[in-house]
Amino acid sequence: MGATASGKTRLACDLAYVLDAEIISMDSRQVYKGLDIGTGKDLEAYTVQGKEIPYHLIDVCEPSQQFYLHDFIRELKISFEQILQKGKIPILCGGTGLYLDALRKDFSFTQIPEDQESRKELEVMSKEALLLRLNALPKATISHVDRSSKKRIIRGMEVAHHLLKNEVKLTSPQEVYHPMYLGIKTDTEVRRNNIHRRLIQRMDNGLIEEGEALLKSGISHQRLQELGLEYKFLSLYLQKKISRLEVENLLFTAICQFAKRQMTWFRKMEKEGIKIHWIDISSSFQETLDFVKQHFHRQAS
Repeated sequence: MGATASGKTRLACDLAYVLDAEIISMDSRQVYKGLDIGTGKDLEAYTVQGKEIPYHLIDVCEPSQQFYLHDFIRELKISFEQILQKGKIPILCGGTGLYLDALRKDFSFTQIPEDQESRKELEVMSKEALLLRLNALPKATISHVDRSSKKRIIRGMEVAHHLLKNEVKLTSPQEVYHPMYLGIKTDTEVRRNNIHRRLIQRMDNGLIEEGEALLKSGISHQRLQELGLEYKFLSLYLQKKISRLEVENLLFTAICQFAKRQMTWFRKMEKEGIKIHWIDISSSFQETLDFVKQHFHRQAS
């Protein structure tokens, strides 16, 4: 794990090569086909010294569809078990906070479907009116509800109504996963330089054409913008609303802000008791490998 442009994929692949492991992507956008350059799939990195490193949860969904958290949780478990059945080690690689949390938190409620008809009625109500209706429901069904916004209150009511009619089996991910968290440590200025260099490289090597290809495939500008960051600004550029220079400047700022939010999420994990072993990407690979091997030896003994 680590902020964007920290070198996660390369390190994961090098470790997988030595440890005979397979990689599960924990990136919420790499699941989409055709989002290659913008999401940094770096598929060439999955060949190490001529050996193909198997990977999972990349290119598993059409970009026109929505890949939800519960989809990830389901596919993660399937991939995880498949790798273990081969007698190999799963290396999970990515920086999507919710996906990382899925290793330790129960997100069973995310599988409860949305009620579009009910939403139409509720969305026009004030927050105060929604809270009154929410609080009229049995306490056991609303203890989980985040009341900070109308959107979350409405979702909480959907979940509560579902729980009144259905039994939801809660299973702790901690019964399945026992992860060792390796975090890549990067200096802020170094990270900004890496982000800028990578952005210019991607712009010069097909990012704009990738946006054009997605539009030609039938993806709308609205959907392109929903896919976030690179694709949001590509959409504006391809509609001639901003210039290429504006794309570079605005996107650079947005990616740096995203990296900052990622680091904030990792600090939150640590405050919640998660031990993250921070490693310096500039240190020798052998040091990192020895550290990982020692950890697994301790786990086994």
